[in-house]
Amino acid sequence: MGRLEGKSAIVTGAAQGMGASHARRLVEEGARVVLTDLQADRGEALAKELGDDARFVEQNVTREADWDRVIDAAVAHGGRLDVLVNNAAIHWVRSVQKDSADDLRRMLDVNVVGVFLGVQRAIAPMRAAGGGSIVNVSSIAGTRGIPGHGAYGASKWAVRGFTKTAAIELGVHGIRVNSIHPGAIEGTGMFSAPEDDAQRDTEYQAIALRRAGGVREVSELIVFLASDASSYITGAEHIVDGGRSIW
Repeated sequence: MGRLEGKSAIVTGAAQGMGASHARRLVEEGARVVLTDLQADRGEALAKELGDDARFVEQNVTREADWDRVIDAAVAHGGRLDVLVNNAAIHWVRSVQKDSADDLRRMLDVNVVGVFLGVQRAIAPMRAAGGGSIVNVSSIAGTRGIPGHGAYGASKWAVRGFTKTAAIELGVHGIRVNSIHPGAIEGTGMFSAPEDDAQRDTEYQAIALRRAGGVREVSELIVFLASDASSYITGAEHIVDGGRSIW
């Protein structure tokens, strides 16, 4: 029996990269999962590949009506809602000088408002289920300053802080809320592989494990936080970066 047998979950931004990996692992562990994304063709294809326990719903995470549809779909698909993985996000590398106020607003709308709406909409069905687990995907850019990540970092620091407040407020309902903070992860649109050994040695010098992570390594943390094995963990920051943030 899988660690998530009988649980019903939502994963946003699940058409590719980390989101697709998270959805796959949740299904493998026995959950019924609603995958959401704006990339309908990819999302539908992945849901078909994952089988009857997966369903795809096209979603813009900044729209309240879309969240209502997704929540309804998850409850219809799984009979309840136990897990929400707020993974959808946008990212770019750009200096503070070159970013605009409109750029920042767009970043915050997707990366912060999308998370806020997801958490807010998940409360009622999770209370009805007797509790649940919400995992908000932040970044190590939400724990430290990284050049070129002014707007992105601002959004991920906001996710980090919002997670703690939500954990305090929702704990009384048995709803746990945690954030995860990935570092350099291969297989995502936010990672550029080194072009040669020299560049690899330079870029990985600051990572204790001297390598990038894989999406499945992040997904294993998602599974743990979604499962009852983490039943007494909430409001915490879980860093998965090979030791990049140690110093």
